[in-house]
Amino acid sequence: MNDQDIRTCECDCSEEIQDCNCRCVCERPRKYLKPNRTTLKCGSQVSATIPEETLTGTTFTLATLNVNTKGYRRPCIKFDFAGNIVTTEAVITLNFQIFKQCKGQFAPIPVGSVWTYSRLAAVTESDSFRFFSCDCNICGEECCVYSVVATVTGILPEINETIGSAVINNVSLSAIIAENM
Repeated sequence: MNDQDIRTCECDCSEEIQDCNCRCVCERPRKYLKPNRTTLKCGSQVSATIPEETLTGTTFTLATLNVNTKGYRRPCIKFDFAGNIVTTEAVITLNFQIFKQCKGQFAPIPVGSVWTYSRLAAVTESDSFRFFSCDCNICGEECCVYSVVATVTGILPEINETIGSAVINNVSLSAIIAENM
């Protein structure tokens, strides 16, 4: 017998009366689950072209998403990012990072880890690139804008620009917002 099969029984008859038609009523205790509010959001996306000789440190905003956590108890957000990176005779390293900027903040702050894409040989090729990240450090009454930013990083210490070009396209950013019970 497991916890779900525990029954409560009550009888209306006393033990002194022998010919009573005693009927026991057995019920399982009802467990009510609290509702867990969940929302799926999809963001706006753009394509980015990274031309030849782009300097290290140049940034490209690839997708944005507005999230309002009003009414959520202890909200937590899981982000999924995906895109295609097409290189043309390119040697390039890109860092991808999610940033958030909430009401009253002057500058965006990073969320989660930095994800790196590298092409170390000058070839023409297409790769899919995806990652996910979570943000559970949110107040329940916040409205925030989340952005995925790609930053060109140094390939080698002596080279501070890209070789060849790249295009980041078919970008998607989605979020599942849930109460963190």
